[in-house]
Amino acid sequence: MTFAVLAPGQGSQSPGMLTPWLDVDGARDAIDRWSERAGLDLRRLGTTGDAEEITDTAVTQPLIVALSLLSFDAAQQRGTLSADTPVAGHSVGELAAAAIAGVLDADDAVALAAVRGAEMAKACGLAETSMAAVMLGDPDEVVAWLAENGLAAANQNGAGQIVASGAADAIERIVAEPMPGTKVRQLRVAGAFHTEYMAPAREALAAHAEKITVRDPSRPLLSNHDGAVVESGDEYLRRLVNQVTSPVRWDLTMDTLAKLGTTATVELAPAGTLTGLVRRQLKGTVTSTVALKTPDDVAKLAPTDEDTAS
Repeated sequence: MTFAVLAPGQGSQSPGMLTPWLDVDGARDAIDRWSERAGLDLRRLGTTGDAEEITDTAVTQPLIVALSLLSFDAAQQRGTLSADTPVAGHSVGELAAAAIAGVLDADDAVALAAVRGAEMAKACGLAETSMAAVMLGDPDEVVAWLAENGLAAANQNGAGQIVASGAADAIERIVAEPMPGTKVRQLRVAGAFHTEYMAPAREALAAHAEKITVRDPSRPLLSNHDGAVVESGDEYLRRLVNQVTSPVRWDLTMDTLAKLGTTATVELAPAGTLTGLVRRQLKGTVTSTVALKTPDDVAKLAPTDEDTAS
């Protein structure tokens, strides 16, 4: 099997998700160190924080990046993932992907996630905005319909899913009157991510990014911007900053995974969402998917005939 590593984004969190991973070698020390860099008690938030508390954008983003990195370390210890295994992250998951590819130190990735989350939360307070998932329909027609309604296709996730982002009243209109042949569901988010409403957050993140040392990727590193493999660390960091106001093209990212010959994926904790998209979009190409929800799932990475999709 030819594996690819996937790092999830915001919306994949759940209460207590960190608890089972604290028994992984080095996890407690890493979480304490990252808590200091993030200015948050990530250990408490990831173990006893309730659903409302960890849905806060300022909390969710560094917590997800930290957990993804812990689960990657556990997966790497299994010995299945080679040094040239491609990696791709969804939205804030790109920070975890950057650390896995060696572009950023893990400490810097979590710290940047904390800045990103906090600044995006602040930007959400500047205007009444929201997001909604649009299911089914021709992708090009859906994107055009959203533009007609003054909305952006903030996430083109493939597998028949596009996320609309923009003014709250416009989101309410498309929820009430969906495009024929589609289903629209409003999302519980703080605001219009991946649009120009997040411009203040982009500028703040850019200022912090200037202080970070970057290196060129040590493994194929895919970008949400266009699905391309990026070979320059400086270019990837620039894309990470601009991504705050730019659409996430996960559909194109999955296309590139297929072109790279990917036949199996491992989604890092808190896993599930990206695995579902891959199964629907790359059915017949990717024949094995592993979602790391607890450390027990790492055993499914063993290169044996018993490996099955989960």
